[in-house]
Amino acid sequence: MRRTLLTVAFAIISIAAFAQKDPGFGIKGGLNYNANGDYFESAEDAANNPDRNVGYHIGVYGKLGNRFYLRPELIYTKTKSDYDGDKFDMSKLDLPVLVGTRVIGPLHVFAGPAFQYILDSDFDGISVDRIDNDFTVGLHIGAGVNLGKIGIDLRYERGFSENEARFINSNITSVGDSRIDTRPDQLILGLSVKL
Repeated sequence: MRRTLLTVAFAIISIAAFAQKDPGFGIKGGLNYNANGDYFESAEDAANNPDRNVGYHIGVYGKLGNRFYLRPELIYTKTKSDYDGDKFDMSKLDLPVLVGTRVIGPLHVFAGPAFQYILDSDFDGISVDRIDNDFTVGLHIGAGVNLGKIGIDLRYERGFSENEARFINSNITSVGDSRIDTRPDQLILGLSVKL
């Protein structure tokens, strides 16, 4: 029993010794499991909830601090939601500003606002007439593990600002009533490499 405890303690100390502790910068990328908000074909219709789909992200980050840290990121994100076979694709720039702390060894937790700028959106080839706000605000909250220069984290993102995309569809008689809530609601799995 004592030998097992010593082995576990040695393993934890070894991992902690290699954990990414110093300030710096790096690159990151990963997968998003995303669903945008409800889709309405007209004001009278019930909402059509999206099926979740996998998207991706890639970007850069900086880290200031050690035990308590500030980590701003600049990320290009591509998301996709499926509404009964129709796909809503969105490209955006995300700027999360995360505040975090190391908990034990390489484990850390973080949270912070995420500022988003929508670059492009497409609903299965249908022209997007208007997005209420190209710039929105959300929240990232998550946890991660850093091993040497490699970091892995899992986070949840939710948009705060209500935002809708309105589009023109020749198959819909009530043009202007068709809209999708573009607020993100996603799980994000990320891999980062410190340079």
